Amino acid sequence: MSYVRPNIDAMAGYVPGEQPRPGSGIIKLNSNENPYPPSPNVIKALRQVEPELLRRYPDPFARSFCQAVSEVLGVPADWIIVGNGSDDLLNLLVRACADDAARPIVYPMPTYVLYRTLAALQPATVVEVPYPDDFRFPLKELVAAQGAITFIASPNSPSGHVVPLSDLRTLAQQAAGLVVVDEAYVDFAEGSALALVQEFDNVVVLRTLSKGYGLAGLRLGFGIAKPALLAELFKVKDSYNVDAIAIALGTAAMRDQAYKNACIAKIKASRSALTQALRQLGFTVLDSHGNFVLATPPQGNAEQLYLALKEQGILVRYFKQPRLDDKLRISVGTEEQNQALIAAIARLTSAS
Repeated sequence: MSYVRPNIDAMAGYVPGEQPRPGSGIIKLNSNENPYPPSPNVIKALRQVEPELLRRYPDPFARSFCQAVSEVLGVPADWIIVGNGSDDLLNLLVRACADDAARPIVYPMPTYVLYRTLAALQPATVVEVPYPDDFRFPLKELVAAQGAITFIASPNSPSGHVVPLSDLRTLAQQAAGLVVVDEAYVDFAEGSALALVQEFDNVVVLRTLSKGYGLAGLRLGFGIAKPALLAELFKVKDSYNVDAIAIALGTAAMRDQAYKNACIAKIKASRSALTQALRQLGFTVLDSHGNFVLATPPQGNAEQLYLALKEQGILVRYFKQPRLDDKLRISVGTEEQNQALIAAIARLTSAS
């Protein structure tokens, strides 16, 4: 006998990347975390947390954080909704907008598989539109699917490609429902879809502090859309979905753009070096606009290589699913971590 709803009983849950114990010495390149610590201003803010901040409920609208985002991105503060990570906002959007076959969730594949998981939780009908091998944007197919929500990750994970702004604009013009542009990795790319929020009532842009700001453990993200749409989403949001410490630390992080940008510059340089080194070892590596690369080993033995690296204390991400099962997604680490990875791969491939 099952005590849960039939869709929960039947679904497969989302599987996060492996999390080794802190201090284990394992090189962790499997979850696209920032290899550098957060801004010193964030640490200072943490040390200055007052007990009163913990005793009282937090601001349900995270207004101090929204003001900081407003000043950095040049959008009105009341166009911002804050979540417990951008995943919280993805969940909120699905709960508010998606349903059965008349209100499906649409997205191109391969992409962030949490979209599929959230649809199964609702439950909602899903239309998965395949990306072609060159990751050309399947605009006509996405429009034809008539989604209540169309999720577009740009830069996309695991491929690392960026969807042209002109394609996103056309999608917003022609889509039946919301177009949600998931910009979790935008700090590592050039350009953004943020301008589309001003042009269209049906566009939501999502951001996170997990990647560019080195705050994956804090769980803080935000969405940008016009206030009329946010008013509907606020009906679905948990009253206090973001804690007071996250609001304070996230505000400090947003106000230190110089530190964030310096870390981004290092990661971009390391991404280029890592891509070149893997290609020299015979890997096929897509050009990436994220803090990771998608690499195909010369023999296509991705699972074997993933397991061999794990035995040597290096974690990368392997997806056992069609079109990805011959590839590895590798997060960009520090220079030392990247060099250790390349040395290990060189040993393993030469031994085979």
